[in-house]
Amino acid sequence: MSRKRLYIDMDNVLVDFESSFSQLSEDTFTEYEGRLDEVPGIFSLMEPMAGAIESFTRLSKVYDIYILSTSPWHNPSAWIDKLLWVQKHFGADESSVAYKRLILSHHKNLNEGDFLVDDRLKNGVEGFKGEHIHFLTDDFPTWKEVESYLTSK
Repeated sequence: MSRKRLYIDMDNVLVDFESSFSQLSEDTFTEYEGRLDEVPGIFSLMEPMAGAIESFTRLSKVYDIYILSTSPWHNPSAWIDKLLWVQKHFGADESSVAYKRLILSHHKNLNEGDFLVDDRLKNGVEGFKGEHIHFLTDDFPTWKEVESYLTSK
């Protein structure tokens, strides 16, 4: 029997987007107000969400797991920085649980799977055919609840 497919978003799911803010200058904040995701290099400054790396690693033993994220169209460095972030936190070699399992798309609904953990309903999440696990909500406020729910499926 094949394993169920699980997709995990990056920003505010695996990655704590706001953790980069303390490393930005006031001028950068002003220049990119309302569009901080377009700051060159910002994605390289972020830390993992609490429990995310450990939960992803454990879930990789149960699910056919992929990272499914969107990169800002007007921030080319984000596309590279997201790959480098995955390699930094999961490892870059073939033994990594995330090796060649990063998908960057503005159309998450085009990916077939059973579950998608995402904190928003944008970029195709609303049209995803599997079950959307809405991270940072009352039902799934942390990785503990997400992992518990997914290991019961």
